[in-house]
Amino acid sequence: MRLEERYKGILQWFEENVPQPQTELHYRNPYELLVAVILSAQCTDKRVNMITPAFFERYPSPEVLAVASVETVFDSIKSVSYPNNKAKHLVGMAQMLINEFNGVVPDTVEQLVKMPGVGRKTANVIASVIYNKPAMAVDTHVFRVSERIGLTTNSKNPLQTERTLVKHIPQAMIPKAHHWLILHGRYMCLARKPKCEQCGLKPWCRWYEKHPLEIKSK
Repeated sequence: MRLEERYKGILQWFEENVPQPQTELHYRNPYELLVAVILSAQCTDKRVNMITPAFFERYPSPEVLAVASVETVFDSIKSVSYPNNKAKHLVGMAQMLINEFNGVVPDTVEQLVKMPGVGRKTANVIASVIYNKPAMAVDTHVFRVSERIGLTTNSKNPLQTERTLVKHIPQAMIPKAHHWLILHGRYMCLARKPKCEQCGLKPWCRWYEKHPLEIKSK
């Protein structure tokens, strides 16, 4: 199957079956999403959503978070992964947000990655979700699913995957495609046991194309 045909079929299926994909992180404004995405690094969205209501009640704005102590922030997020580092990053992020960006979450990846705790993936999420820019955030789900179904080939790292996806996906679809691939990896194309028989992407999936009999025999 030609790569263009694979992309066309997969994107069309998602567009028809998941027309309005959304992040599963709960937020009400750009500041809250930025905090939530920082907290979600190597942690589940479900866990982050459990702690953010109390966190945002205590730190409702970057101005409040910027003057908080790392110790008190740690106390609010200690149930997530790597709370020590994330507490430092959150306070540092809030301080830079106030001092360099006048409290407004930047809309470019180049500016976003200047802040503590904000790597390229986090920056792409903010640019895509908040500002609807053609930024492709590549987490473990996107990296795995893209390679398995055949949107990428032998990608060595998330940046390589990001560049390949952005090259082949129409710009207007990129913000949606990020969520499509994450949700597909989270609920259908599981790492250890993908639910191939239930998956609508079978006609275009490279993995299914190579292992149909093996999958059907399970």
